[in-house]
Amino acid sequence: MIISRTPFRISFFGGGTDYPVWYKENKGAVLATSINKYCYLTCRYLPPFFDHKYRIVYSKIELANRLSEIRHPAVRETLKFMKIKKGIELHHDGDLPARAGLGTSSSFTVGLLNTLYALKGKIVTKRQLALDAIHVEQNMIKENVGSQDQVTAAFGGFNKIEFDGDQEFRVQPITLSKEKFQLLQDHMMLFFTGFSRIASNIAKEQIKKTPKKNKELRRMAEMVDEAINILNDSDTDLTDFGRLLHENWMIKRKLTDKISTPMIDKIYNDAIKAGALGGKLLGAGGGGFILFFVEPEKQQNVMKKLKNLLYVPFRFENLGSQIIYYTRGDEEI
Repeated sequence: MIISRTPFRISFFGGGTDYPVWYKENKGAVLATSINKYCYLTCRYLPPFFDHKYRIVYSKIELANRLSEIRHPAVRETLKFMKIKKGIELHHDGDLPARAGLGTSSSFTVGLLNTLYALKGKIVTKRQLALDAIHVEQNMIKENVGSQDQVTAAFGGFNKIEFDGDQEFRVQPITLSKEKFQLLQDHMMLFFTGFSRIASNIAKEQIKKTPKKNKELRRMAEMVDEAINILNDSDTDLTDFGRLLHENWMIKRKLTDKISTPMIDKIYNDAIKAGALGGKLLGAGGGGFILFFVEPEKQQNVMKKLKNLLYVPFRFENLGSQIIYYTRGDEEI
């Protein structure tokens, strides 16, 4: 039996430049971190005593005898990609809801790949996990997804990720003092808006409009290095990071009319009035989690203003996808 643990992520800057339609022609860059909220997958070879070959447990329970019968697209296509011949039992548990802007679907795919490689007795690099997940999601499932989520889920940590050409990416860890990391974390507030959405549907619209948003996407990519400079410069006020987040959101929300909604705009404006310096809706848009940069002394004001939303404390993490339990039975050899 194998258990994997794969983190979810928060993307600060550069989202939208990690779509292949953009970075195959232009350079893309994102600034993102994994967080201590996880996708857990428990997997084993299913003993041959059942009427079914596959048992998949997530928000639904699937029993199937053929790969083609599995309805969960990531499970079906990943099993196909890994050429798994034996029966499989798979259980999924997540710390946070799916379709909420934290890269949960890619964390699932990365975690499943990691689990299946371990089940086959293979050790693979984090880079291979990310590339395989990108291939499964973009080419096999044909989802309208970028490439940053898979990389952050596999590698973990707080990174600048650059995209250039066909599936070429570079991961540059952001090296800050423990005190600076702590200070940055102390300014972050995460809320759940309560809305779920299918990211691929929103992303499809954004991808379609990408050729017409050259100026906006170039500016969003530039913000990655600007944000890093703010973090690195001991003479720069960290609040500039929050103000840059605000500029980023003002641009992002105009990429398509599906990214924000009147309700999201109200939540954002209420937080700004209560003392937040900036923020952004996470993921493709439409709902899910919203992040704010708030000075610690003003966070209670924001909490009161957004009292109808669920506040979710989190911390940065740096381990990426891991196998946290491994045992091998005779029937699996």
